Amino acid sequence: MTLFSLAFPLAAPFWALMILAPKWRWTSRIMASPWVPLLPLACYFALELPHFGEWGRAMLSPDLGVLQTLLATPWGAGLVWAHLIAFDLFIARWMYFEGRERGISAWVVSPILLLTIFLSPFGLVVFLVVRAVRIRSLA
Repeated sequence: MTLFSLAFPLAAPFWALMILAPKWRWTSRIMASPWVPLLPLACYFALELPHFGEWGRAMLSPDLGVLQTLLATPWGAGLVWAHLIAFDLFIARWMYFEGRERGISAWVVSPILLLTIFLSPFGLVVFLVVRAVRIRSLA
């Protein structure tokens, strides 16, 4: 199994807990760890470190052509994939706890988290709208 194909399976159990068992006491205990996104980040670091100089130069002076070339490589695509998986999980973890704190039903948050897996910007925007509505209704 390549690091590319390993990144999501390392994150999937955390997604499953938040979506399928949001009220289980172990879910909040497990998700409370700030280290939850570390597993997919391990794939990121394993892909990044051997190419640190090459990637660093591209980030210091961003150029579309250079980025296209780097992202077309197996390690470049894997690097960005692991980055997306880790940060989507980080955002979802925040949404999970923010929803609980604000009293937003798990019946509402879970489908938003599912949307976030596939289209995280849309999931985040939907969550922020739901959160804003909830805050206004409590005011």
